[in-house]
Amino acid sequence: MLDPKHVINNADQLAALYGDVAEVSQKKEIDFIHPLYQALIQASPFAVLATSGDGGLDASPRGDAPGFVQVQDEKTLLLPERRGNNRVDSLRNLLTDPRVALFFMIPGVGETLRVNGRATITVEPELMERFAVKGKPPKCVLVIEVEKVFFQCARAIKRSRLWDEQATQPAATLPSAGTILAALSNGSVDAKRYDDELPGRQQDTLY
Repeated sequence: MLDPKHVINNADQLAALYGDVAEVSQKKEIDFIHPLYQALIQASPFAVLATSGDGGLDASPRGDAPGFVQVQDEKTLLLPERRGNNRVDSLRNLLTDPRVALFFMIPGVGETLRVNGRATITVEPELMERFAVKGKPPKCVLVIEVEKVFFQCARAIKRSRLWDEQATQPAATLPSAGTILAALSNGSVDAKRYDDELPGRQQDTLY
């Protein structure tokens, strides 16, 4: 059990622990998509979408060609929702709580971009066609009203060595998707068969 005297549970304690917010950290936060922030979004092929709702919290990956999240204007982002495993945890959350947070990453770049706002789910035909890939539209599109934008410094990326090829973990040293599913399903999933079929299945269902 944690000793209560060592637990941080109020803002004054946090301020004493970390000190004042640096002036530059305050100045980088704005409520619209500055052209320089737009350049980061257009270069990003990967983002994490965070939501909260009746089903709990969710943070899940989104990825496609760089710029797959489009800047409609300085207050609006458009995020196509592609096919997946049909859990749609993020979308279910948005039905009861429209708040979202996006975390954009660019391979090889230490700085990341954070965007907070509120999302609406739409299947408006023009938008669906606009985001079609290989003739296949997304399942829906999130129209995100931007409320806060700021870049995150590179410390976490540097500490993790995320883009350092020498720090790459060989996939063969980790449990495969099939191995995990076989264990969690008490053997009802054939691990080898699942792993053998997975690359082709993923490629065939990207869009």
